Amino acid sequence: MISLRKVTAGYNGVKIIKNISISFEKSTITSIIGKNGCGKTTLLKTSSNLLKPFFGDVMLNNVSLSDMPNNQLAKQISFLPQIRVVPNITCHNLVMHGRFPYLGFPRIPQKADKLIVESAIDKMGITEYKNTNIQELSGGERQKVYIAMVLAQDTDIIFLDEPTTYLDINHQLEILEIIKELKRIGKTIVMVLHDLSNALSYSDKICLMEKGEVAIYDTPQAVLDSKELDRIFNVKCERVYVNNRESKQYFFSL
Repeated sequence: MISLRKVTAGYNGVKIIKNISISFEKSTITSIIGKNGCGKTTLLKTSSNLLKPFFGDVMLNNVSLSDMPNNQLAKQISFLPQIRVVPNITCHNLVMHGRFPYLGFPRIPQKADKLIVESAIDKMGITEYKNTNIQELSGGERQKVYIAMVLAQDTDIIFLDEPTTYLDINHQLEILEIIKELKRIGKTIVMVLHDLSNALSYSDKICLMEKGEVAIYDTPQAVLDSKELDRIFNVKCERVYVNNRESKQYFFSL
């Protein structure tokens, strides 16, 4: 479990998130939401040790991340950024990058590493283009390859920054269903989402941020009932049950 204890962090001495104490529970999906500039990505980067806090501490199972070697952290925490350079390599070779924390120099994959990579490729349904250059794929196909790389890294905790941004609606839903499957196999997922309806529909917990602080951290139902969403975004949120109440959808209006 990742826990933040009175964490303040930012860039070049400027505080973006302030005095945050929060824990991300094992085998759950948490979505971090909020208006632009509220500190969502800063919270995600600080929680994953990509950004060191000015004050406070980030703990993994009661051990400070600052006390853990990078190669050990890379076996327990993975991070998929929103914006990244698309390399000029095959999908298979990109997925193999997920095994790098486990390889010594000169980074020669062993049989077990190759089997893990093949399994990740198969789980993501990308076998047909595993030997294709990733630059030739669509945005949705690329995202599945990157998630396969995260699967190959085989960490218990996965941080995702806007995993559905710029994707068509069918690819958005496909990625979100994959994230649900990651939770089902025991992964802890913490992600930043800009689509409020998807965040409420797919998450176990919602972390709603405002001006660098946590406004509320609770279940989607509790966040909805609190009216904090309505206040912060200046909208009205309505929950609608579909398919004989088997699933819920959320609609927002002014």
